[in-house]
Amino acid sequence: MIDIPVIFAFIIAFAVFVYVVMDGFDLGLGILFPLFPKKDDRDIIMNSVAPVWDGNETWLVLGGGGLMAAFPLAYSVLMPALYTPMIAMLVGLIFRGVAFEFRWRTLRERNRWDIAFAGGSLLATLAQGIALGAILQGVHVEGRHYAGGWWDWLTPFSLLTGISLVAGYGLLGATWLVMKTEGDLRERAYHLSWWLLFAMLAAIGAVSLATPFLSIEYAHRWFSWPGILLTAPVPVAVAAVTALLLRSLAARQDYRPFFLSLALFALSYAGLGISMWPYIVPRSITIWQAAAPRDSQIFMLFGIVVLVPMILAYTAWAYYVFRGKVDPHGGYHS
Repeated sequence: MIDIPVIFAFIIAFAVFVYVVMDGFDLGLGILFPLFPKKDDRDIIMNSVAPVWDGNETWLVLGGGGLMAAFPLAYSVLMPALYTPMIAMLVGLIFRGVAFEFRWRTLRERNRWDIAFAGGSLLATLAQGIALGAILQGVHVEGRHYAGGWWDWLTPFSLLTGISLVAGYGLLGATWLVMKTEGDLRERAYHLSWWLLFAMLAAIGAVSLATPFLSIEYAHRWFSWPGILLTAPVPVAVAAVTALLLRSLAARQDYRPFFLSLALFALSYAGLGISMWPYIVPRSITIWQAAAPRDSQIFMLFGIVVLVPMILAYTAWAYYVFRGKVDPHGGYHS
């Protein structure tokens, strides 16, 4: 018999990862915005992502909605534990979305909207990283309910994951600018990419060292035999991708730094999955315990099989149409 809860777990994990891929560089551009004070540079940064940014949150909706529909118990436990960071994330996304549209329609207030864009991006990224850390460290569950306090999400580990995600999104934003811009803006993006790469590597190392101390189960998962045969390739792959990324930056390549940065995110995401599996609420609720009735999941699966390929197709088409460098005078060129 097909294990439907496992299929849905991978679907939701895929949706969240695609959101990180699609919206990560977008939020990273906002985080880096204050480092580019010239109006022309900021306009080019905005234009580089304007054709695609609006559809990126599609995957966030799919991930969150899919969690509620396919694993309602996990949703009912995690949301009360994460109300504050989730609300902060939504506020940040609202501010940056409004600022993105309004900054083009005013000259006198443009600086305020630029601040809102940068501040909203930073707030949303911090909130996402803190929520990730709070989930990874575990939440207090009694029976089928969240039994922790209002501030349980705020710990040194969750702050570490929040800051780490800021560095990671910043790297995606910088390498996106390397890929999409030219001239002095591209040169400064190259320079920032070096610093942000080392910051991200330090963050990966810090989170990797801290995670086993959260739970003995995490330590056994990563370091016990024979599980280490599956986990050891992850840090080896991180080292290999890092070497390729350093080489591509040294060679001043346009496209490879961005895609290699995405590979670092994919490997980090795989590491989180290894740590958490098979729990959807770490150390408390497995994916099978949280799953909706099988008939309900099968019904939703038919819709997902149709909709997800359609979303992937129109997203890929949008990125294809707006490929190439941003022309400072308008439009794109290969």
